[in-house]
Amino acid sequence: MSRSGSGPRTRVRTAKGRRVSSTRWLERQLNDPYVKRAKAEGYRSRAAYKLIELDERFGFLKGAERVIDLGIAPGGWTQVVRQRLPKSAVVGIDLLPTDPIDGATILQMDFMDDAAPGQLKAALGGMADLVLSDMAANTVGHPQTDHLRTMGLVEAGLEFATGVLKPGGAFVAKVLAGGADANLVAELKRRFATVKHAKPPASRKGSSEWYVVAQGFKG
Repeated sequence: MSRSGSGPRTRVRTAKGRRVSSTRWLERQLNDPYVKRAKAEGYRSRAAYKLIELDERFGFLKGAERVIDLGIAPGGWTQVVRQRLPKSAVVGIDLLPTDPIDGATILQMDFMDDAAPGQLKAALGGMADLVLSDMAANTVGHPQTDHLRTMGLVEAGLEFATGVLKPGGAFVAKVLAGGADANLVAELKRRFATVKHAKPPASRKGSSEWYVVAQGFKG
């Protein structure tokens, strides 16, 4: 598949009552080769290819038997996990509703709820090999504020991961432009053997998202 797409570009007229930004988003979706590929291959979102590309580079899915997916909706990442690891147990959580996925347990609740970590651990039934987090805070349009809010979720995800991961496990999380801040990177390096930042090809060029991949949990 050509990532640049092929054929004539679809243009969307600005309908009455539709904002220009909404029209641009719709036009981008209609012309995005990853969106088209996701529909053709049965994935719920183009985000599935971000996980596929990250795994092709870092290999964190290999041998994972228990996986937690933080921010699971709409389910693209868990679809990839179950496809590549059909015997794996996956537990996901999201504030948004997520349609059922065979072999996955899905909790609809806020990950920041005090009860969430305990419910995730109970549903998993054992220590995790991998904790995935595609969580991001709702943006307010102020880059520094958006970054701080999302990094707060990453820090909460890391704190949870260090309490549920097996030695040797991995933590993969969405961060924003600039990656994880110095204090978080220092903590990741203290707890994991390797810490890398990556922007998979499926992540739109104009997007500020990056991912941090921490492997070899020290326990």
